[in-house]
Amino acid sequence: MSAVIAGEAEGPRGVSVVVPLYNEQENVPILQRELTEALRHYDYQIIFVDDGSTDETAARIEPGARVRILRFEKNAGQSAAIYAGLSEVQSDVAVLIDGDLQNDPADIPRLLDEITRGADLVCGYRARRKDTVTKRITSRVANFVRSRFTRDYVRDTGCTLKAMRRECISALVPFKGMHRFIPALIRGAGYKLVEIPVNHRPRRFGQSKYSLGNRAVRATVDMFGVRWLLSRRLDFKVAPSRAQSRDPALNGISTGSFDFAQDDSDTERHSR
Repeated sequence: MSAVIAGEAEGPRGVSVVVPLYNEQENVPILQRELTEALRHYDYQIIFVDDGSTDETAARIEPGARVRILRFEKNAGQSAAIYAGLSEVQSDVAVLIDGDLQNDPADIPRLLDEITRGADLVCGYRARRKDTVTKRITSRVANFVRSRFTRDYVRDTGCTLKAMRRECISALVPFKGMHRFIPALIRGAGYKLVEIPVNHRPRRFGQSKYSLGNRAVRATVDMFGVRWLLSRRLDFKVAPSRAQSRDPALNGISTGSFDFAQDDSDTERHSR
């Protein structure tokens, strides 16, 4: 995947907002103004990822010291755009938001409040969706099946609006469809996840990039892959060094543990 990067950031920011975009030329100027207003009390950066748009999306982004633009040479999909944007995050917290104006930037401070209270990942869920009846029903069924099969127990993984600590990004695996399984991958790595209701607005401009057919088949295949991946995750923890064991003053020093939950039936035992 190739991307052309413009508007280099001047160092780490407190909050980085990643916005995947594909043919959103009418929406992006409005979204940028709303993000600027919602983040006015934060040290922030906005990372716009133009996923190979064929319209004037990138040209309608207002450049600035807090703005960074990544442009794909060709369309690579929402998961690629999200992963590329998150890979550029240098702040302590990353926020994801869709570029179609259906997510409301005014909800971002509430997500950040939950991070402050101790959450590692905050997932918004659309309590009152502004979609067609068919789309709402199929989404509800899909979320029910996926949440129990992958054991993320999230009611609305299709809601892009999320906030996460930067260390959570390392739990993500780059594959097509990854964006549907961000909660499963991060929860599976042992991080704390919470959900809060968020506003959902009707689409004003443009059209949805997904159909029921392409979403259902791909999501089902991906679901089995993610379940397998989670069942094979590593389960280990670094033991304290001998120096720490002998000196109680050193016992509080972190040794960089990796403690991933795993079923006993799948744990590999090593004998000397």
